[in-house]
Amino acid sequence: MTLYYKDFNNKTAVITGGASGLGKGTAKVFAEHGANIVLVDIDSTKLDLVGNEIRQMGVKVSFYTCDVTNEKDVNKIVHLIEKQVGFIDILVNAAGVWASSGFEDLEQASLEDWDFTYSINVKGTVIFSESVAEKMKERNYGKIINIASHAGKYASPSNAAYGASKAAVIHLTQSLALRWASNNINVNVICPGSIWTPMWERIAERIRRQNVSKNKMSTREIFLEHIKAVSPLQREQTPEDIGNAVVFFASENAKNITGQSLNVNGGIIMD
Repeated sequence: MTLYYKDFNNKTAVITGGASGLGKGTAKVFAEHGANIVLVDIDSTKLDLVGNEIRQMGVKVSFYTCDVTNEKDVNKIVHLIEKQVGFIDILVNAAGVWASSGFEDLEQASLEDWDFTYSINVKGTVIFSESVAEKMKERNYGKIINIASHAGKYASPSNAAYGASKAAVIHLTQSLALRWASNNINVNVICPGSIWTPMWERIAERIRRQNVSKNKMSTREIFLEHIKAVSPLQREQTPEDIGNAVVFFASENAKNITGQSLNVNGGIIMD
């Protein structure tokens, strides 16, 4: 794992949602390439555990508790990071949620589901990007990578709020890429497929409760059955797979790529 290593010496990568799932996996890949790691998450207990785990990889690690939907909180944390750690070279917006009540049909999703999902997936991405970009513009350098989903590229009655929020993140990425191109800030987005994370485990649990034929299956078995049914490659992706794609976008190998979405989903969606 040394392809982009030299790009990240003395570079600082901030990862929101860094205490679990895709954020944690991405942070570990950046650590393998020698970057300084800054984890941001609302869960302080998990932050402490993951931060110490990544520190064992021999890199500098800092972590901050933050609500990405609170502009004052975000601006305060970004200022602290810049003061205590240094310039932010890379921002990965990995904080994200499914609807608060779970895997809902369109008719079942409440306005609270929509508000909750959009608040974190879209509003959180906007707020953190805007805050970090201020210093990036002054330095005329920055890499911002957002995490959307292939769910933002197709319609489904069972994930309307989530899918719409991720479609918004894809569109937002393109808008920010245009807006900050003159500041030498690259903005791109990764669209993962189905990945075994705490979020998907909750989805599988809901599927099991709603389907009598699956009540003897484990959540993991339900997930793998789903992968075999929808993936041409017949295999799951991992948080580290997403991290590898993020690292590419953050590297100088991708210096002329901006405003692009990359599917990492085993071929489930091809565009």
